[in-house]
Amino acid sequence: MASMAARTNSIATLRLPGDVLMAGKNETATKLGFYSSRRVAMITRKNGNFSVRAGAGGTPRSVETINGKINGVHVGEATLFGNKNSIELINDDGDSLPHSSLHGKFVEERFVYRQTFVIRSYEIGPDKTATMETLMNLLQETALNHVTSSGLAGNGFGATREMSIRKLIWVVTRIHIQVQRYNSWGDVVEIDTWVDAAGKNGMRRDWIIRDYQSQEIITRATSTWVIMNRETRRLSKIPDQVRQEVLPFYLNRFAIAKEKNDSEKIDKLTDDTAERITSGLAPRWSDMDANQHVNNVKYIGWILESVPINVLGDYDLTSMTLEYRRECRQSNLLESLTSTTSSLADDSNCKNNSINRRPDLEYTHLLRMQADKAEIVRARTEWNTKQKDKLH
Repeated sequence: MASMAARTNSIATLRLPGDVLMAGKNETATKLGFYSSRRVAMITRKNGNFSVRAGAGGTPRSVETINGKINGVHVGEATLFGNKNSIELINDDGDSLPHSSLHGKFVEERFVYRQTFVIRSYEIGPDKTATMETLMNLLQETALNHVTSSGLAGNGFGATREMSIRKLIWVVTRIHIQVQRYNSWGDVVEIDTWVDAAGKNGMRRDWIIRDYQSQEIITRATSTWVIMNRETRRLSKIPDQVRQEVLPFYLNRFAIAKEKNDSEKIDKLTDDTAERITSGLAPRWSDMDANQHVNNVKYIGWILESVPINVLGDYDLTSMTLEYRRECRQSNLLESLTSTTSSLADDSNCKNNSINRRPDLEYTHLLRMQADKAEIVRARTEWNTKQKDKLH
């Protein structure tokens, strides 16, 4: 993306809902104010090329251009006020992308938190589509921003104020995700998330991911969370004070219908039952999160290390269930075990995944400590053959 001086008398515009913000003439770099958030954008232009920078508090930051888009939004010529040199940011439907959606907002009477993301180049795999790790990271990011935006955040990583006072943190015990399709590099996705009670001492968090342009639901996910003491690392009941904090945000809605949710127990793999074992997997310092344990998304990559390479290349991972058993620290060496699920041959025992057809492959996985064989994560995955245009 070129960065050049603006032409004399050219006009740069950045269109947001209800606002068309105009830059003054004869300026090399023109500041455009966003009324609601006080954020600032700077656009420069010369010879048909442009550079855009956006920032908060007057500090510019780069806005990424991907496949002819800026943060997933097409950049096109406009003829506002009869000036052919005007620029505006529009989406594929010709409508302006809501600025608030890029940063997250509450919808449905504040029960649902919604945020929009662009799929970036470092978040795609060899087939140029987002990976399962990318989707999981986006789900986690939306969940954390939900807590922060609600006004409940304490000084912990996703913890509320009352939790922080008591040195408590949330830990995930189970996640199930169903993927209809994976978006490509430069696409924009919209994520909704909400929470509800899960038994007496748990919380359920659900998500749906839509393609921003078509509004097609492409991913559904559900998870169960419990509370742990940050220092003793022991599970705790939800204190009444914490329950009162989160209760107003509970929404009795399911992203995945109960009959389609993978709630069955995942069998434990052993040296005798595993078909493939990959050893010597070592967590790095960068794999640790703010709660001083390995980020739960990192486990996905290690689990897939023992999946046959032809499966990774020729099949899409359309369903994944993770059952977390214990924490993992940087000093631990890990082993990844994988085996074909025996029940796959029986249609009556095979759950439908999000694409409403029987998976072509199903695997059971285990991630464990290499030294004492202690379980870290059990997992189950379903795979469907990739479309021909996605095969290498």
